[in-house]
Amino acid sequence: MRASTRIVRSTVMIQSTNTDWSGYFRFFRRFPDLISRIFQWKWIPRGQRNCRPGAQRRTVFCEFVCCAALAFGFSMTAEAALEESLFLPSPTSDLGDASGLYIPEQIESDQISESIHKLPSFHSGGPLLTDVPCEEMPSCLDDCVVTGSECSECFDDIWRQRPWSWQLLPDNLIYTSYLAGPKEPRLATAWYDDTATDPFNSSMQDGWKWDMTAGARVSLVRYGSSPVLHPQGFEVQIEGAAFVRLDQQDETDLRSSDYRFGVPLVYGIGRWQTKLAYYHLSAHLGDEAMLKYPSFVRVNYLRDAIVWGNSFYLFDWMRIYGEMDYSFNNSGGSKPWAFQFGTELIQARPTGIHGAPFFAINGMSRQELDWGGNVCMQTGWGWRGRRSEKLLRIGFEYLYGSDPQYQFVNYKQNRCGIGIWYDF
Repeated sequence: MRASTRIVRSTVMIQSTNTDWSGYFRFFRRFPDLISRIFQWKWIPRGQRNCRPGAQRRTVFCEFVCCAALAFGFSMTAEAALEESLFLPSPTSDLGDASGLYIPEQIESDQISESIHKLPSFHSGGPLLTDVPCEEMPSCLDDCVVTGSECSECFDDIWRQRPWSWQLLPDNLIYTSYLAGPKEPRLATAWYDDTATDPFNSSMQDGWKWDMTAGARVSLVRYGSSPVLHPQGFEVQIEGAAFVRLDQQDETDLRSSDYRFGVPLVYGIGRWQTKLAYYHLSAHLGDEAMLKYPSFVRVNYLRDAIVWGNSFYLFDWMRIYGEMDYSFNNSGGSKPWAFQFGTELIQARPTGIHGAPFFAINGMSRQELDWGGNVCMQTGWGWRGRRSEKLLRIGFEYLYGSDPQYQFVNYKQNRCGIGIWYDF
């Protein structure tokens, strides 16, 4: 009860001091002692109590009431001090002050500028940290996805000139990856049956395999336009991917993995795009394959090449392309020259949830194979995003010719299967 009495006296003292700030210091000197007295209580089991039944509950209740009174007294004192030290807004003020502050009549007009410090304005138009320039979203409606829609400025003429500006990390690409290119960076997976000879056992077919690609092609900086589809201008890209093969018939062991990294410099205007790029590519045999087939001769395949590629859209939905690359650093049977070409047919505009069909075919010719190579064909169904050119495809794939895993550069494949490909 003594602790409760001291708490009540302190509360009355705070209310009586009003704006006498010395009372606050006296209270804060007593505050730690009051808190320590309250929290010295601890729960004692019923069999070990030395007090009468109910006495402990009454003590806790009194201390709770005293804490509430303490909080109420402190809030009342703070409010009274605030009223005397600040001028609160008055709805009936006729002084016409732009700040909306209430000024008592007993203050002389010549003392106003000395005794009043106006508060800064606080409204939606005030200076905020988030008030920075930002790009406006396209004025296109949600259902503006096909030619002839009511939002013609969005997707009807996807090749028209638009203002150019500097852009950091834009959402889309001027030069996109080839849809059926076996060595293009993207996220992809394919399950297929290969009827060609197994590289590790010439007496049997290669059988079911699982190829995966983990990579991406992104834009770092651009000076050009920024439409939803087919931007134009100058662009610096970066690409990278890991191409992995697993053997589903042999405990899903890792057979091989190729790694590619490159930096393309891109320019696009109208329906034409071109790139000048550098890339590094290396091939590696899987650890499990080396342990199980120690007699297999590993190839240290390596290429450091300069690429010049060109792409042109004959129609909005049809693209043709071709590129040549010269490798100045070769190893493992690699030779300098290689060529790639192909075409792809796919809806250029956003497809919506229903998607649209696609078809793509890609060919490669390499000097190290006496100008042989491979042909890859893909067809299926695809979905293109509405606010970007992100593309998801599901379909059928057929490849014939040299193995795209360069660890097996001297072997052939004749495979068909299903795949999922995602470009972003």
